[in-house]
Amino acid sequence: MIKQYKTIGETAGPLMLVKNVKDVKYDEIGEIRLQNGEKRLCKVLEVTEDAALVQLFESSAGINIKESKVNFIGKGLEIGVSKNILGRVFNGMGKPIDGMPELIADKKIDINGKPINPAARIFPSEFIQTGVSSIDGLNTLVIGQKLPIFSGSGLPHAELAIQIARQAKVLKEDSKFAVVFAAIGIPFEDAEYFTKSLKETGAINRSVMFINLANDPAVERVSTPRMALTVAEYLAYEQDMQVLVIMTDMTNYAEALREISAARKEIPGRRAYPGYLYTDLSTIYERAGKIKGKNGSVTMIPILTMPEDDKTHPVPDLTGYITEGQIVLNRELNKKGMTPPVDVLLSLSRLKNEGIGKGKTREDHSGVLNQLFSSYARGKDAKELMAILGESALSELDRIYAAFADEFEKEFIAQGFNTDRTIEETLNIGWKLLSMLPKTELKRIKDIYIDKYYVEKN
Repeated sequence: MIKQYKTIGETAGPLMLVKNVKDVKYDEIGEIRLQNGEKRLCKVLEVTEDAALVQLFESSAGINIKESKVNFIGKGLEIGVSKNILGRVFNGMGKPIDGMPELIADKKIDINGKPINPAARIFPSEFIQTGVSSIDGLNTLVIGQKLPIFSGSGLPHAELAIQIARQAKVLKEDSKFAVVFAAIGIPFEDAEYFTKSLKETGAINRSVMFINLANDPAVERVSTPRMALTVAEYLAYEQDMQVLVIMTDMTNYAEALREISAARKEIPGRRAYPGYLYTDLSTIYERAGKIKGKNGSVTMIPILTMPEDDKTHPVPDLTGYITEGQIVLNRELNKKGMTPPVDVLLSLSRLKNEGIGKGKTREDHSGVLNQLFSSYARGKDAKELMAILGESALSELDRIYAAFADEFEKEFIAQGFNTDRTIEETLNIGWKLLSMLPKTELKRIKDIYIDKYYVEKN
């Protein structure tokens, strides 16, 4: 039921106070009607006994509070969905920005979603191939997982995000795969890059994009990831698709949340972020998963930048508690031209062992993964020792490990942003590198696999 009020009290920036309201709810959407017939949307931020504080999705400029009125529509923000939504590009409010007509919706869904019953969740256990060796080989992504990418200012997380969006796939032939890409608070140039990259490769045909620009209102930024996840849930649980949701940049989302919290004059928490930041982030991240009785799934890769490369910053810190690991980008590798500059020693996928092995990737994957980690770590230690004492101070074996570390970075990590590797290619490169080491050093791999895959030197 629509409730109309002509009792606007005052406006302050993006905030507006509506007096003498009745039965208005938190998060309810309102429509402000100006004297000239223009309409602007707002959302209820706070409700008292007889007043509602709302935040505008647009500027408050030009609003005559005496002549304008507010209609509360009795429900939250919704998005229309249909089977034809793939290939479309929307803004953060779900309005098309691709030059095509409005989507003819089969239904409208509240973007806030519903919590998944923990008892109905299926434990993630199926492999998703991103085509990126440092992820597929060592920090494997599994269907239904939440695996964030931690980046720093100036690092190429945008290029990695679009590479994964282009290349990601499930290996089961009968599976339908889709990507939902949400860009949050990004510059116009980045929005053009994302859209152009997906269109040029044809990946847009299996994708849905939501673009929220840096100059859009903060309240729209808060809605963008929820718009994307609502569409992902529809495709997964009603269209039986395996859906990968990529969201960049979640730090911009948290900044918008802080801005709204400050406008409401709430008591701040760490670094002025609201005290409920952890709870709010969890309402987004926990929408990933696979549910009993449903063929589809929602897998999530949130990307966030760490101010001053600080992993203890509230956004990466709290994200790490909620999600199942992290992919960390390294500034030193980036300076050396290694792309994508994934720091495999700091990265971790807590579910990697669930998605690898015979029938999923390859029977030798687990052993190769552990041996590459161990050998690269020892090679890095040998290189640090070499920098202090000189190469002559190292044993012959340590020099081999130091050479292994260099080759590992050049061949395994630095594959570039335009190379799509199958898991077979990734594991074969791993064996080529491990064959630099004596067989006696391969202590984490079963002999049967060493005999089968080890490359003997001439």
